[in-house]
Amino acid sequence: MTSNKKEFDYLIVGAGLFGSVFAHEAKKKGKKCLVIDKRNHLGGNVYCENVEDINVHKYGAHIFHTSDKRIWDYVNNLVEFNHYVNSPIANYNGELFNLPFNMNTFYQLWGVKTPEEAKNKIEEEIKELNITNPQNLEEQAISLVGKDIYFKLIKGYTEKQWGRKATDLPAFIIKRLPVRFTFDNNYFNDKYQGIPIGGYNKLVEALLDGVETMTDQDYFEDNEKWNAKAETVVFTGRIDEFYGFKYGKLNYRSLKFENQTLDTENFQGNAVVNYTDSETPYTRIIEHKHFEFGKQKKTVITKEYPQEWEEGKEPYYPVNDTLNNELFTKYKQLADQETNVIFGGRLAEYKYYDMHQIIGSALKKASDLI
Repeated sequence: MTSNKKEFDYLIVGAGLFGSVFAHEAKKKGKKCLVIDKRNHLGGNVYCENVEDINVHKYGAHIFHTSDKRIWDYVNNLVEFNHYVNSPIANYNGELFNLPFNMNTFYQLWGVKTPEEAKNKIEEEIKELNITNPQNLEEQAISLVGKDIYFKLIKGYTEKQWGRKATDLPAFIIKRLPVRFTFDNNYFNDKYQGIPIGGYNKLVEALLDGVETMTDQDYFEDNEKWNAKAETVVFTGRIDEFYGFKYGKLNYRSLKFENQTLDTENFQGNAVVNYTDSETPYTRIIEHKHFEFGKQKKTVITKEYPQEWEEGKEPYYPVNDTLNNELFTKYKQLADQETNVIFGGRLAEYKYYDMHQIIGSALKKASDLI
């Protein structure tokens, strides 16, 4: 009698963090996995390209941060992390300010030296404008931090990010704006923060060690062939594409990256500089070597331009407005009926995730289902 057992326990579509963590956990439990990706590399959006001996974050800056000790220990058991702390600088028409909004920023804006002076200045601006029921993002932001911070450090950046006027964006996008009355430029409040020493490829290599992988493989070119290989499919791509866009396409914001290798050791003195005026077309410049305290003779910078997403561009940020969320709910109802397909990750769940959240989500799915 012949057995109908398939070659693999799991076919994992997508070699990003969700797929890689799931494969790692499945392998630990003695399961046989095949990980495929349509790109020519593993690692999804955390992939780094080596240019001039610098790890270039190919799909935008990735800074690992978490307050969850379990997740921090998990990644540090795989690779060693450095002590990089994200402290971006804002450039508004040539004036430089520290971010996030803290006592350094307030001193740079107004010359105030004490938390009380800074609080009074912000409260004075808020009171002056008397916005009681904010109708849009602009009014919401001004009612939280006043006009100076808003016009210099929020308005231009936000409008470029969303491709919309701040007065046309809903107020709920900015529920709160973190304001610190201490001289602290650490952007994240999380307890743990850093970058893998040697770049994120090291983390992905450690996760996928001993797992069979194939790149340049488009699942949709012959999904029946791929499905036949495994008992269960773990799908981390676009959920609407999985269902042949039967209800229509979900929308995203995309990004365009412009890289330059410069014949200088240090271009801007910081990994991240945000351009908060409206005239500069990009939102920020990343200087990659600073993520790993690099001393290379050259440097690589990336200008980041937000853009509308269309087919053929990378889908980065889900547009979680009412229309798209309702559309996603329809696809999720189909997904919930599947018996041998597991959906996970940013595109399959149509949800913005930080890296530690993706890892947490993959660990939970793996422990619940394997």
